[in-house]
Amino acid sequence: MSYHLLRCLLFQLPPEGAHYLTLTTLKTLARLPGCSSLLQSHDLPQKTTSYHFGLPFENRLGVAAGLDKDARYVDALAKLGFGAVEVGTVTPYAQPGNHKPRLFRLPEDKALVNRLGFNNDGAEATAARLQKRTSNVIVGGNIGKNKSTPNEKAIDDYEFCFRTLHPHVDYFVVNVSSPNTPGLRELQEKKALKKLLSRLQKLNNKMEGQRPLLLKIAPDLTHPQLDDILDIAHKTELDGLIATNTTIAREGLATDKKTLDKIGNGGLSGRPLTDQSTSVIRYLTKHKKRHLTIIGVGGTMTAQDAMEKIDAGASLLQLYTGLVYEGPSLVADILNAIALRENTGSVTERK
Repeated sequence: MSYHLLRCLLFQLPPEGAHYLTLTTLKTLARLPGCSSLLQSHDLPQKTTSYHFGLPFENRLGVAAGLDKDARYVDALAKLGFGAVEVGTVTPYAQPGNHKPRLFRLPEDKALVNRLGFNNDGAEATAARLQKRTSNVIVGGNIGKNKSTPNEKAIDDYEFCFRTLHPHVDYFVVNVSSPNTPGLRELQEKKALKKLLSRLQKLNNKMEGQRPLLLKIAPDLTHPQLDDILDIAHKTELDGLIATNTTIAREGLATDKKTLDKIGNGGLSGRPLTDQSTSVIRYLTKHKKRHLTIIGVGGTMTAQDAMEKIDAGASLLQLYTGLVYEGPSLVADILNAIALRENTGSVTERK
């Protein structure tokens, strides 16, 4: 069955239900004898390991946080050909997230709107699952604070997640840019962010086996705010930035206003974010003060989108919404485009 037909069937289901049905099916197939090899595209290029912030990535394409919030599907996602899986966002204690419905499709825009609200099983449950994983895929831990935790105590939440997940992940991502936890984006302000990252780096330096520390930022930041981010990244010796999270903007969408008003608040991802995310990557690359690995995510719907993010300065890439709309073949498309670029300098054309 082609993914186009499968997508038509899945889109008849509520988005969140389709999400978990797809991942559960993927996990089941990955465990069945003789079926796991069917999950990976035969068109994938040969693996070419490259090092980024000291870690050996088998390829440059990873799964963005949010797809596997609780580390239930890491091994199955690795079989699709991804070089990394970022789990989370993980909070110290389990929380249900926002009321349903909280995930919405915008098919005319090839986009999603989510206001999930960091629904997850908590750091200890996630750590226990990661301890049992069987693949060697690079795993990132995307960490945040519980909704009930006031911002003045947010550092304690991030430190708890860091300590709990430290033995089980290869790198950490500090998430202060989700629009779906009240007040969270206030932690992106210069003073609060510097304090948070300094504390985490201090803890990191005390741990046996330091982990690369990255920051995930919003696409809605102004250039002066991005300059502040780069200054803090330099002073706190961050290893990288992930650009970008979802946007709260709604300009220029094909979806009608009545539908958007009915959906309400949430972070927008997918095609409308493509150029905005790439623009942020380009700005960060041009103005960074030291070596800083940039992971490009946001609106990567085709191989050409991926190439544009690499040209803008991204060393690594991540997928989420593109996988929903284009299916697993997008993984092979992007990895082959990267391989072709490295060999000949050519790229595929945007669909």
